Amino acid sequence: MNVRAHVLVSGRVQGVFFRSETKRKADAHGVTGWVRNLPDARVEAVFEGEEEAVAALVEFCKRGPTGANVTHVDLTWETCTGEFVGFKIKHG
Repeated sequence: MNVRAHVLVSGRVQGVFFRSETKRKADAHGVTGWVRNLPDARVEAVFEGEEEAVAALVEFCKRGPTGANVTHVDLTWETCTGEFVGFKIKHG
């Protein structure tokens, strides 16, 4: 079953390759969606795919890549739309 997760990650999550590592893991798990930096120093991401694969990405966001210090993750489960082709890093 396909699911959709919307996450907002707080802590030291910018400048530590969070977006590129998230994309690498999403691609490896066949998850679609996007990730971006927010002006308030958080990282935001939307993941769609098989429940187990999306859960793996959510778990990654709770710890982040080497050098990150995740202090909080806001997680919202939403209705899967199937709107994405691949996984992208959004800029701006």
